[in-house]
Amino acid sequence: MTVSETNPVYEDLMKDYDSGLTHSGVNGERLARRLHELSFIGYTQVGGVKRPGLSDEEKKAKELVKTWMAEAGLTVSEDGAGNVKGRLAGRDESSRAIASGSHVDSVPNGGNFDGPLGVLSALEVVESWKETGYVPPKPYEVIIFTDEEGSRFNSGLSGSRAMTGALSEEEMDQLRDYNGETLEQVLSKYGSSLQAFKDAKRDVSELELFVEVHIEQGKKLEKADQPVGIVSGIAGPAWLEAEFSGEAGHAGNTPMAGRRDPLVAAAAFISAIPDFPEQVSETAVATVGKLEVSPNGINVIPEKVTLHVDIRDIYEDPRDHLLEMIRKEAEAIADTREIQLNIKQNTKIQPVPIAKDLQANLADSLEKFNISPTYIPSGAGHDAMILGRHIPVAMLFVRSKEGISHNPKEWSSLNDCVTGVHVLKDFIEKAMDQ
Repeated sequence: MTVSETNPVYEDLMKDYDSGLTHSGVNGERLARRLHELSFIGYTQVGGVKRPGLSDEEKKAKELVKTWMAEAGLTVSEDGAGNVKGRLAGRDESSRAIASGSHVDSVPNGGNFDGPLGVLSALEVVESWKETGYVPPKPYEVIIFTDEEGSRFNSGLSGSRAMTGALSEEEMDQLRDYNGETLEQVLSKYGSSLQAFKDAKRDVSELELFVEVHIEQGKKLEKADQPVGIVSGIAGPAWLEAEFSGEAGHAGNTPMAGRRDPLVAAAAFISAIPDFPEQVSETAVATVGKLEVSPNGINVIPEKVTLHVDIRDIYEDPRDHLLEMIRKEAEAIADTREIQLNIKQNTKIQPVPIAKDLQANLADSLEKFNISPTYIPSGAGHDAMILGRHIPVAMLFVRSKEGISHNPKEWSSLNDCVTGVHVLKDFIEKAMDQ
């Protein structure tokens, strides 16, 4: 059985497609074919893709899209970080450009829509203009960012951080990939260099606006029965590492009274956390997803427990307030149970709320296509979050079946994908006239 026989992305997309959505230069069949062609690069036998950042597979995917960019009339370039830019001249080249795009790398055995849909949607806008003869008043850029997912170095958003100069020399020196190779070694194999990576920083104020299309990675649109929604903000994570230390002992011979069990303290702490987020914000969340118990024996009272708390919100002040509430709870529990606590903050990234006027403009575009606006905070990070620290950004979510992402079962119908392109096109054209 050939790969094409086991990988029917095009056929499945076209199966239920409403051809009436192909209009105004936007072509659903072209979008389906391109999603299909990309799905072969890094194809896994269970129908997913494996395209780590700065890998041969990611590079092949970029080269394919670069071919389509050139055919659409874009001037194509690639910087030393591997970020690809396709630029379409505007009537007024002195104007700042409007940009859209995403990434084509994936998590191990990821899906076919997370990233590529945003890139191909941005490119489909150019294709529609080419077919209808529309010349944008301002320059337009389609951008493919390198290594958004972070599966190569366990540190994502590498391309957008390189473009904005957000990667420090120290972090670049410390990065090691899954083979133990340094960033410099990986870049050399990719065809670049560490110095070229550093030189990838650009003046992002050349961009007036960046808008990203992405699958939702959740079920809110599915529950609302809407094809496309508006991202109200991108959450910034803050990570706490809490180490509870007590006294190890024999599980059978140590009386319950007087035990200094750090796992019991950690359990009380974990069970208290879910009550805090709603006290600060309706969009705040907190999660304990990693726990290490030492010595981790069945018949041993633990001596030490280390856990990690992921705290997020799309607003910085409530997020930081939640961070402090959780820190104080850990201290109170440790004090009450006579447990030693060592707590530290490992990560703190600034959230990016989406400007209300941009959300309103997106809502106008949705309503033009008879879509009721649904506002959704993004708990995951995106390249738009990195650019959003410097320029205005906006995001659209496309409905994802059962909210599945980072999985071969990830799926968005072609009807929803093409509807997302129409909304994106309308939003960008309005921005072009402002």
